[in-house]
Amino acid sequence: MSTEKATGQPPHPALLIPGPIELDDDVVQSMSHYAESHVGAPFCNTFGETLSMLRKLFQTTSPQSQPFVIAGSGTLGWDMVAANVVEPGDEVLVLHTGYFADSFADCFETYGIKATQLKAPVGDRPQLPEIEKALTSKKYKALTVTHVDTSTGVLSHLQSLSELLARVSPSTLFIVDGVCSVGCEELHFDNLRIDVCLTASQKAIGCAPGLSIVMCSGRAMESFHNRKSPPGSYYGSFVNWLPIMQNYEAKKPSYFATPPTQLVHTLHATLTQVLSRPLSERFEQHKKMSQKVKKAVADLGLEQVASKPENQANGMTAMYLPEGLTPPEILTSLVKKGVVFAGGLHREIASKYIRFGHMGVSVMDEGRGDIERAIEALREGLAEVQREKGDKS
Repeated sequence: MSTEKATGQPPHPALLIPGPIELDDDVVQSMSHYAESHVGAPFCNTFGETLSMLRKLFQTTSPQSQPFVIAGSGTLGWDMVAANVVEPGDEVLVLHTGYFADSFADCFETYGIKATQLKAPVGDRPQLPEIEKALTSKKYKALTVTHVDTSTGVLSHLQSLSELLARVSPSTLFIVDGVCSVGCEELHFDNLRIDVCLTASQKAIGCAPGLSIVMCSGRAMESFHNRKSPPGSYYGSFVNWLPIMQNYEAKKPSYFATPPTQLVHTLHATLTQVLSRPLSERFEQHKKMSQKVKKAVADLGLEQVASKPENQANGMTAMYLPEGLTPPEILTSLVKKGVVFAGGLHREIASKYIRFGHMGVSVMDEGRGDIERAIEALREGLAEVQREKGDKS
């Protein structure tokens, strides 16, 4: 059981982890684009269109908003925020819903920024009253939230956070880690008054890994321009990248560091597909398939790490394994059945759960049958492993 019957790609197990994800045939084909100059007119046109399409993906029409696309992983987005938008000595409130809040806080501390984490129990998220209490206790330059924490599958609610900030601490910048949400969860950059949203190419957007994508508001860019100290990074400095992005979006040649031309073509192909349908349809389809997965998980008697329905992401599901089963046992069984899931990532529970990514083309193209095959493989795999362990006991 693999993707060979559903796609034109070589046979391979269906990649259903929370990123990287399966790629559409046209997207795969776009990666084979011939070599070209990164300052030639054809590439400048492609990159310019790509940056403009990102505005549509993030749903921002403000001319002050500024997209950045730079070679690197989603993690580079943290560095770009820490190096450019805030500066040493600033206080930042980090809402903690899993592994990635710890990492973002570590990144801030590396740049001399004081990060205070507001933690919730595993599988939950900080609640509004405690966030309000923290915001009124001192002045924070920024509040950060992981929209979907890939380690737990917890979905944070951006609308209520945006409203709280506007009411209690309007000068605090609203920074969203959207690595596992952009492209599968509802996110309206302008309406939510987001100041920075960072993401990566390889998750719900449906591109190959290798591009760090950041959207900044006019207010975030003003914070950058008003810095008292120079950015703490060279490669990630807006001083170097801002004129490059502005020139490329205007379809003019520019140079600071060579962009990955094939990956930019792949992102262009991906965004063209994503934006060929209303984003509302994309979000609804992800909700529909998420509900299907979560019902199947419940029918198998498994509990989600994010136990409350309102906390459950639409692009992935993190599930506890039955007592006595380990991630390596079930993951090995799934690979034999042509499906790749991910093991646990959260330090406190890593040996107790696995993660199922359901986003991008596997969700949007139901004809591929990826989700149905994965559910069946999970059902059969659990039964087989439990049976084998029973035989040995």
